[in-house]
Amino acid sequence: MVTGFFLLGLLVTFMLSPILLYANKTKAGNYTIYHNKPLSNNFLQELKQSNILIKSSELYDPKLKIDVCLKDGSNYPKLIKAVMGKDFVSSFYNKIILTGDTVNYNENYIQLDGHKWNLTQMLAHAQVHCLEFNKYGLWQSNPIGKHPVWKWEGYPEYIARQNFDQTNLQNNLQKLLQIESTTNNGWMKFSDSTETSIVFDEYRLLIQYCIEIKKMPFVGLMKDTTGEKVVKQQMIHWYNRQQKVTSKNL
Repeated sequence: MVTGFFLLGLLVTFMLSPILLYANKTKAGNYTIYHNKPLSNNFLQELKQSNILIKSSELYDPKLKIDVCLKDGSNYPKLIKAVMGKDFVSSFYNKIILTGDTVNYNENYIQLDGHKWNLTQMLAHAQVHCLEFNKYGLWQSNPIGKHPVWKWEGYPEYIARQNFDQTNLQNNLQKLLQIESTTNNGWMKFSDSTETSIVFDEYRLLIQYCIEIKKMPFVGLMKDTTGEKVVKQQMIHWYNRQQKVTSKNL
């Protein structure tokens, strides 16, 4: 037991102290960036743009300090991947860690298993998880908090996806329904050639429907007990009405 507690304490120490496994750290605003190689100016711009995105969240806290851990030779992302599993980016507490297979700062994407995710938007998504943790604390945050996944993951997606082809709910839903009705691999593309999983896109649109159409704040939505299936039925009903109105106006 003593050995087990010692090893657990050592693991927690390394997870909470990235500098132990990085050669450098650089501060940029509220961010502390841990890295081995010189920082890319493109990455700094992408991080800046992600900060602009998260400011639209009602959970936004300008005082929150966030650690950003790059995948550029350090063993830290490998440690996080071993503990938390494979993902494009992992996040916990006030930390976001790039853990995908490859990162391309010039073309603004992070890749995992052959799929490309917009890096700026992924950074924003991960930061919203940090904001969720900042709001709800350890015991009320997922996975311990056991909030519905569609809410916990859908909200960061809703905040992050603000490109011109991602903001109109009716158009978003039309595209999703078309893809779901065809043979697909579980993924869909945006106009910038990056992708998202169909499941995550549905989560995003459920949140968009609740916030923009039902006028529910996210904190209120988290307290609401309406199930995912019911909200989806409501959203589809709203969509069908909108389609009828659009057809009449053509």
